[in-house]
Amino acid sequence: MSKKEEKVEETKKEASTKKTDTKAKTDSLDDLVEDAYQSVMEESVKETKGDKNADKEEKVEAKEKKTEKPKKLSKKEQKELDEATRQAKIKALEEAALSTRSDIDVLAQDDAMEIPISDLPGVGPATTLKLKDAGLTSIRGIALSSVKELVDNADLGDKTAAKLIKLCQEQVGLTFSTADTLYTERLALDRITTGSDNLDELFGDGIETESITELFGEFRTGKTQIAHQLCVTVQLPKERGGLGANAAYIDTEGTFRPERIVEMAERFGLDPKQVLQNITVGRAYTSDHQVNLAKEIATLARGKNIRLVVVDSLTSHFRAEYIGRGTLASRQQNLNQHIHFLLKLAEMHHVAVLVTNQVMSRPDFFFGDPTAPVGGNIVAHSCTTRVYLRKSKQTKRVARIVDSPNLPEVETVFEILSDGIHDG
Repeated sequence: MSKKEEKVEETKKEASTKKTDTKAKTDSLDDLVEDAYQSVMEESVKETKGDKNADKEEKVEAKEKKTEKPKKLSKKEQKELDEATRQAKIKALEEAALSTRSDIDVLAQDDAMEIPISDLPGVGPATTLKLKDAGLTSIRGIALSSVKELVDNADLGDKTAAKLIKLCQEQVGLTFSTADTLYTERLALDRITTGSDNLDELFGDGIETESITELFGEFRTGKTQIAHQLCVTVQLPKERGGLGANAAYIDTEGTFRPERIVEMAERFGLDPKQVLQNITVGRAYTSDHQVNLAKEIATLARGKNIRLVVVDSLTSHFRAEYIGRGTLASRQQNLNQHIHFLLKLAEMHHVAVLVTNQVMSRPDFFFGDPTAPVGGNIVAHSCTTRVYLRKSKQTKRVARIVDSPNLPEVETVFEILSDGIHDG
């Protein structure tokens, strides 16, 4: 075989080898593609089956939920749920009301509306002097008075008194308003801490201003002690539960003790001497004297920044001076006028009025507690909140709400210690 032929044979072999390799590579690539295709198809089938199974599971769950009956709550659980819902609604309403009110002080609002009495039409120096002698030094005080009061106390004619009262009522805006406005105003009322968390909770976050709070109970139940402590706590700053203001104390039984004020002031970190200077004390010796001292407080309240008025006790003199059934009508009428003046004083000067009351035992009461407050229905109807105090073990006392337009009839325990009133 020639060299030329050998070269041709070699070329054929090389070509055959390359062809075989190419075919092998092609077959291998085809196998890979086939394998990948099969793998994708298997995964797709699995996913499809999984989706179908998931759909079936979802349908089963939906069907079970649809057919499942809601869990029935017990009476106790339903009551707790209803109460929680109610409290949430009340809280939301209070937050909405508080967000709409201004932060202007009520005393500053009164000052903004106030004008001198002598500037009123038809009021001269003589009439101004008569009104001042009657304890009416502001147009708000006149607006809250009746025609009879001006006629009797200020010696004015009926027509003059009626005209004057109408002018003052228009000036201070004593007219109708919506309930939501009143609700907002009530939320903004100032309150005074008692120094006891239990008592504060009982009173709805402290003693309320612009109202009368009555404490009644037997001797040694804590009436005077609470009154003393309030004279101290009213002087605390607002961030500590006070009003940063002063107090007036009408003592009808001779039980006011400055020593107790000193002990309580030291407990709250206040200067005892300054605290004593901020308490105006009047010792009343008769019921008429008691009434006159209350009227005098009306003239001093704004100038001395008095925001708490204590009458300890309310019925002591009336009970001693009016004896027998023949004087009962006169006693009750005079007592009624006195309490109404205190209520007007509370609203006129935005003060909290605290009165203590004696009790009596009902001989016709055979079951339960025979203790009843003195003053009958007159006092019961006139006081805003009534609290019954009774003795417990050792130094502990129990306070219970007896009557209130907005507080529940519940009770709490407090304790009388050397430095004042504490939680029991």
